[in-house]
Amino acid sequence: MKPKNIVLIILGVLLLVVLLQNTQVVSVRFLFWKLSMSRIILLPLFMLTGFIIGFFVGKKSKD
Repeated sequence: MKPKNIVLIILGVLLLVVLLQNTQVVSVRFLFWKLSMSRIILLPLFMLTGFIIGFFVGKKSKD
């Protein structure tokens, strides 16, 4: 196996462990909204939002 694949597998397993350990329901307040959901859903949602924002900011700075 290539070192890149090994690193990706290790990072994937670590992410899975973090998600499985955070199954409590939390409340998130943003401006006027209050949202209650499990952390196992909330963490990947915020990670995806951060990746999308980072992608567009990085793409815009290259131009």
